[in-house]
Amino acid sequence: MRQIVCIFLTLIVWLLLTWPTTLAELGIGLFLAILVATLLSELYPERPLAMFDPRRWLWGMVYLPYFFWHCIKANLDVAYRVLHVDLPIRPGIVHVPTTLTSEWSKAFLAASITLTPGTLVVDIDGQDLYVHWINVADRDRENQTRQIAAKFEGLLRRIFE
Repeated sequence: MRQIVCIFLTLIVWLLLTWPTTLAELGIGLFLAILVATLLSELYPERPLAMFDPRRWLWGMVYLPYFFWHCIKANLDVAYRVLHVDLPIRPGIVHVPTTLTSEWSKAFLAASITLTPGTLVVDIDGQDLYVHWINVADRDRENQTRQIAAKFEGLLRRIFE
């Protein structure tokens, strides 16, 4: 069932990108959709039909401005650290455990952390993220997790899990 849904979704992407007008182009698109879905079906989500749930899309729309707000705050923090030489910078790699279970949610969490200035996910090991942080001010793991990842986890859980 998962592969059939993958073929269908890949064919829809093909149709939206090329908009074939002939039967031959449609046939090529179907062939490529079957090929791509067969070779790459492991990369598709475990429950591909869940992406059509309107609640997930609503939470995705909530997540975008929330992420942009945190990104702007992080940009201002990094700019302030760069412009004020006396402000200490204590870079380091911190271990951040996550409660997210799906690969997609962990990937989006890692991308959100990396796109936020001052942090960079260097490794994902199961439920653990290793993050290079520009200012490791606290050695308490729970506080680090709250500052780096917990602000994104709740919304990402509603979107992807």
